[in-house]
Amino acid sequence: MAIINKNLKFLRTQKGLTQKQLAEKLGLKQAAIGAYEEERATPPLASLLDITKIFNVNLDALVSQDLSKVPEKERKASSIKQGKEVLAITVDSNNKENVELVMQKASAGYLSGYQDIEFVKDLPKISLPVLPRNRTYRAFEIQGDSMLPVQPGSIIFGEYLDDVAGIKNGKLYIVVTQEDGIVFKRVFNFADDEGKLLMVSDNRQYQPYSIASEDVLEIWTAKAFFSNQFPEGAPGNQSVSDQLALQIVKLQQELGGKKK
Repeated sequence: MAIINKNLKFLRTQKGLTQKQLAEKLGLKQAAIGAYEEERATPPLASLLDITKIFNVNLDALVSQDLSKVPEKERKASSIKQGKEVLAITVDSNNKENVELVMQKASAGYLSGYQDIEFVKDLPKISLPVLPRNRTYRAFEIQGDSMLPVQPGSIIFGEYLDDVAGIKNGKLYIVVTQEDGIVFKRVFNFADDEGKLLMVSDNRQYQPYSIASEDVLEIWTAKAFFSNQFPEGAPGNQSVSDQLALQIVKLQQELGGKKK
């Protein structure tokens, strides 16, 4: 019997559930559970994710380890960070990964549905041809003015980062946590110092703050952005348009001098 099928039967019987009871919890028919346990079928990803939640186990352990030989305490302890280990993705007709767009109005739902393939599948898709291929991207609409001159409502394209250890201090990231939601910040990794990440805004009117690295659900390295507004300068500085205007005036004066 394949390990995943064996584990499913072990977890179900250990918790004292019948096939019918487990099927009801998963929204499936009893026959499906029987097929899984008898190795006549393999649970799809969506069902596997539901199984990890019901039995409080790690997905990687569910599909690769004999859980009957793993102490229950260790199985539960290993499931704490399961949210970071599974990334729901979708592909197009050419088997190329889509770039899903998370708008502001969908940000609250994303916190509970980011692992749900059905939720992710329903997100709008967006494309940016200049992004390198064979990598996983997602786009997020940002809120607020904490990262000026990047304007509120801008779309940030992020490349998936599977471990906070890969953070490069001072670079821009989209960070997803249950407490803060989806934020766009410069991040400094102080994981060796009590496991903290320092979140810094480009708009200095906002104070830096720290979060626990273990609270991060997802992190995306900012690679590009789109905005329907031209960026203004940072608070207290000349805007880009002001600087361009001064350069044009200066150029006109120089040309006028040459004509004389």
